[in-house]
Amino acid sequence: MGIRLVATVTATSLLALTTAGVASADTSSVDRKVVQQALDQITQSGAALGVQARVTDGRQRFTASSGTAELNTSKPVPENGRFRVGSITKTFVSTVTLQLAGEGKVDLDAPVVRYLPGLIDSRITVRQVLQHTSGLFNYTNALPLNPDEFEQIRYKSWSPQELLALSTSKPLDFEPGTRWNYSNTNYVVAGLLVEKITGKPYEKAVEQRILKPLHLNDTELPGDKAGISGPHARAYWTVKGQPSEITRMNPSVAWAAGEMISTTRDLDTFVTALSSGRLLKPAQQQEISKTTAVSPEYGLGLQVETLPCGTKVWGHGGGIPGYSSQLLTTPDSKKRFELNATSGPTEGNPGDAFNKLLTEVFC
Repeated sequence: MGIRLVATVTATSLLALTTAGVASADTSSVDRKVVQQALDQITQSGAALGVQARVTDGRQRFTASSGTAELNTSKPVPENGRFRVGSITKTFVSTVTLQLAGEGKVDLDAPVVRYLPGLIDSRITVRQVLQHTSGLFNYTNALPLNPDEFEQIRYKSWSPQELLALSTSKPLDFEPGTRWNYSNTNYVVAGLLVEKITGKPYEKAVEQRILKPLHLNDTELPGDKAGISGPHARAYWTVKGQPSEITRMNPSVAWAAGEMISTTRDLDTFVTALSSGRLLKPAQQQEISKTTAVSPEYGLGLQVETLPCGTKVWGHGGGIPGYSSQLLTTPDSKKRFELNATSGPTEGNPGDAFNKLLTEVFC
């Protein structure tokens, strides 16, 4: 699931939407007042009902929030709140796949059908799946995702095979390896690959290899669980002209492409471990951020981009009905930024505010 600061599922990343026009700043540390002003601008514009952020700049670390946790109340957004991270799930799944590659259990340049015979086109490699260069049709494009229609399927339990069938019933978008196109189908395939190689549900592999070693106790892969446990902000959209809460839904519709629930603290711990090389061997550490001429801004489950001010960042965005998230870090992890926004029944343009945030944190 990609990200935009409204309650829709899209393959466009928040980073791609907001880096244009970011200017260089002279400050050597992040100004908390500027961050707070930007968050307030997001909620005041109607782009989000509530927003929470975590900022790290060297030894400087702080959290901030704006807006409300529930519609028509003054309840503040919990700065330790849990939320649906959407496509940030992909970075976890890619990391596990690369761990398996480092153990010699999977070859990134081998066809997926070597491990899962007959699953998809025999030309598509593991690397192409992780890098979105497979050409597989994006299954979410075949789902009824506008609020009026999604309301009818919000609690449906989906199997990964059902999700994959929505894609494989369509022709490839392009010849494998010749183009880049964000497709959630790729990470349904990646999840099935992890299950085949490890012999266990993909969520168990993620838990055992990442969540438990890093003590990410507020992160979960919920499966069919509709609610969000622990402190969290509620999300809304408009159904048949009326505000409707979308906090509860069956996230199996996203599965390994975007079902995870987490917090800004846990995401920060994960991205710090990933960037420091704690999770991957050196060869695979290079692979995860390796881009190509076909995929100039996306590695293997990781966005890679240089901001206009010259700062290089990588991470991932995520969007699922009600929740939009962003995880960004400099490669040395000295500057990090995690954000989640909950949607309300109104829509607004967060672009200027996000430019302000990125400039203040990274430039």
